[in-house]
Amino acid sequence: MEEAFLILEKGFWAGIAALGFGVLFNVPQRTLWAIAWIGALGSFVKFVLLEIDVNIIFASLAGASLVGIVSIPLAHEIHSPPLIFSIPAVIPMVPGALAYQMMIGLMKIAVHTTETGMEVVLTDTFQAAMKATFILLSLAVGVAVPMLVTRKESAKRIRIKL
Repeated sequence: MEEAFLILEKGFWAGIAALGFGVLFNVPQRTLWAIAWIGALGSFVKFVLLEIDVNIIFASLAGASLVGIVSIPLAHEIHSPPLIFSIPAVIPMVPGALAYQMMIGLMKIAVHTTETGMEVVLTDTFQAAMKATFILLSLAVGVAVPMLVTRKESAKRIRIKL
């Protein structure tokens, strides 16, 4: 029960972060509630999948894909481009901790004077870099593919009740 509450809480705060990025990017005010909702929903899906031991790359892809899919009909309903919804909503899923670990590892490599332990530092740095890169790629693909697949004509026929 406590784990479910923690996942809901993470999703909520991701929605607040998405709302903050929407404000930072100066999106129209009428879109802010949708950005927060989509950001919370996408991150919730990511955290649920992580909880059931799905790889973080695939969990990020699923969360970003949901953001991309949901942003298309909402864009037509609220009369704004889909990117206004999807980009701020997906930014909280960016792997900042992994990028930080990679940068710390690169600094350790730069100042490392002995060969002792260098293999571990190189391995950890490379692993963090690859994971961060593939998560970023999965976020980009997850947001872009739904928009590329649905054409303007077919997406306008998608209706959701708000």
